[in-house]
Amino acid sequence: MTLDDLRVFVAVCRAGSLSAVARELTCTQSAVSQRVKRLERETGVSLLERQARGVVPTPAGRILCEAAADGIAGLDLALRRLGDLVHGESGSVRITTGSTTVRHFMAEAIVTFRRRYPKVNLEFQTESSSRGCLGALIAGNLDLAWITLGGPVRGAEQRPVAELPWVLALRAGDPLAARSRVEVSDLAEIPLVRLPPNSTSGGHLHAALAELGVRAGSDTGVADWDTALLLAELGLGRAVVPALPGLPVPGDDGPLRLVPIPALPPLPVGWAARRWDALPPLARAFADTVADTLRVDAPPEGRSPEGRTARPHK
Repeated sequence: MTLDDLRVFVAVCRAGSLSAVARELTCTQSAVSQRVKRLERETGVSLLERQARGVVPTPAGRILCEAAADGIAGLDLALRRLGDLVHGESGSVRITTGSTTVRHFMAEAIVTFRRRYPKVNLEFQTESSSRGCLGALIAGNLDLAWITLGGPVRGAEQRPVAELPWVLALRAGDPLAARSRVEVSDLAEIPLVRLPPNSTSGGHLHAALAELGVRAGSDTGVADWDTALLLAELGLGRAVVPALPGLPVPGDDGPLRLVPIPALPPLPVGWAARRWDALPPLARAFADTVADTLRVDAPPEGRSPEGRTARPHK
């Protein structure tokens, strides 16, 4: 049993396909299959079960996959930390994010971090949802994931950074645009641009509305917050979105209005890592830099989220 055998086996369990892993490794499907068979001979149990759409781990396979994945992740982190000791303030920090994260949450932090650590590479892997980011973090050789915080996830530790108030985005001239605030009950009477149903932020919003007894209608669905804001700016819909850091503040002559919805609980966002105590120093430094820039940008208590919009987590 070799480390490479275990890496391939974990990859097959996650992909659900021998051929997909073979393509990724640029080898034959037979070579991948032989590695799995070698593990089965040494463990004395069947590890994979063939199904119509691929393969899935057997109960014994799940046990081995979980143990191997934890061990491989720990070894990869140790090797990264050893590299940091050898090379000093150089190397790389690997982050997985959603499609709008870097622009809204990290632009200022990236500039600050690069000035402080000019020899360090920042590598970003984009996923379509917080769930995808967590999956990539747990499965891959990544340091950090920026996510909308949710319930506990096995294999990842979450750390809150900021809370984002919700606002109703709409075009200037809309009857609701002149209001200083929108009540939740108002949302039951208007169709809204719908956030992705599988997104953590969309789930937060749906749950909050349901708890307040409101079922909002929808007239179209979008893939991310920026698209929802664009549709609102063009007058093609109204959208309930988090008040994002770095969002341009609409002026009196601008086409977009952001009206606070104080009754909705804010959306918590922050970092996830496999283990914070094993995080490489440079990755921890980047995580702290992002948190510090958002803390500086947070509005005073009671201020409308139409200014700087991140609220630090308390």
